Amino acid sequence: MKCINKKSLLALFLVSITGVFAQAPKEKVDGVVGVVGDYVILDSDIDLEYIQLKAQGVDTKEITRCELFGKQLEDKLYAHQAIQDSIIVSDEEVNSYMDQQIDAMVEQVGSLDKVIAFYRKKNIDEFRSYFFDIIKNNKLTSQMQKKIVDGVEITPEEVRNFFKSIPEDEIPTFGAEVEVAQIVVKPVVSEEEKQKVIDKLKQIRQEVIEGSSFFSKAVLFSEDEASSPNGGFYKINRKTNFLKEFKDVAFSLGEGEISEPFETIYGYHIIMVEKIKGQDIELRHVLISPKQTPEAIKEAKEKIEQIRTKIINKEISFSDAAKSSSDEKETRNNGGVLLNPRTLEPRFELTKMDPALYGQISSLKDGDISQPILSDGQQGTGKFYKIITVNNRTEEHRADFAKDYLKIKELALRDKQIKTIGKWTEEKIAETYIKISQDYKNCEFTNNWLKQ
Repeated sequence: MKCINKKSLLALFLVSITGVFAQAPKEKVDGVVGVVGDYVILDSDIDLEYIQLKAQGVDTKEITRCELFGKQLEDKLYAHQAIQDSIIVSDEEVNSYMDQQIDAMVEQVGSLDKVIAFYRKKNIDEFRSYFFDIIKNNKLTSQMQKKIVDGVEITPEEVRNFFKSIPEDEIPTFGAEVEVAQIVVKPVVSEEEKQKVIDKLKQIRQEVIEGSSFFSKAVLFSEDEASSPNGGFYKINRKTNFLKEFKDVAFSLGEGEISEPFETIYGYHIIMVEKIKGQDIELRHVLISPKQTPEAIKEAKEKIEQIRTKIINKEISFSDAAKSSSDEKETRNNGGVLLNPRTLEPRFELTKMDPALYGQISSLKDGDISQPILSDGQQGTGKFYKIITVNNRTEEHRADFAKDYLKIKELALRDKQIKTIGKWTEEKIAETYIKISQDYKNCEFTNNWLKQ
């Protein structure tokens, strides 16, 4: 079960919805400062934009009202044009997303009443109405932006010309990078330990069938830290980012049914479906993981020490040892090489590397093999031992076309996308009804909103 991070969910919600306050109530007619197509911008929208930024910890001292107003104009232009281009965002999609965000906010602040009060709304209906248009318009905006740049591609010749066009004193510097590989050995969980967990879950299942509370059982026994305090509750649909095995079982059940114990990488689960609402399922689950014995952990350490010795003695290469002996299937076939989750490339920029990983490789020279490192896996996956090596290290350097082609290509593509968006914006401003109030006509906009 993917653990939900409870920290700052409310702030993350604000971040996830661009211009979350853009659709302020329309009753303040005398506060209208701009119109783009069918969309109205109120002066209070800009006030609330400042509040949003401050809630995210952004220093707003250097941010002007003109800049925020310009951003509002851009968002409205995207949304307006999305409607013209027949981009459809269904009410079902909006409501589903809204339900997920409300659930997250309630979990963060403690109750729905507190959420409603935070946004200064009278009741849940006013609150949902307020956010419906915001979410829909922002989904239209994001889909329009995606449509504009989706077809943008770049050729090797364009990449070369882009690099040549960079002035000598503006050629970018790329930070020091490393390629990291690891071999993982996991303690073997005995069949006896697995059966203990299965039997325990079967006992819980039977007690619930006979009248016990599933909520209470989840609070008492479930090892899923994200859902246990709420009685194992989750609301999911087919698109929810949960394990396929978990969703397959959940969607095979009817209301009130409880699954038999089943296994995922996190341990063993039972699921009870409470409600089925269209594409959404409200369920509760209990997760229990088989325990790793001290003997199994000791054996894992001995095994990885033997692997390390063979590599050091040149009996086998690190890559071949990973392919034959590593218990991490994601890296095993690639010789243990880790992919950077941010770039999906096998290189990590040291200044942007996860601090824990950096601490493990910082003292290693190319080709060194670390001592066995005892690590904790994701929730429920237990402990494991690993050894790490650094295959290649590139020091901080000015961009080199041959060595840094992929990074330069990324910069060139981004530049072309920006230019494509700029051209599109210029054309759509010219053909769209736009009105700016006198209060903002002295602003120096990036785009030609004043049509001068």
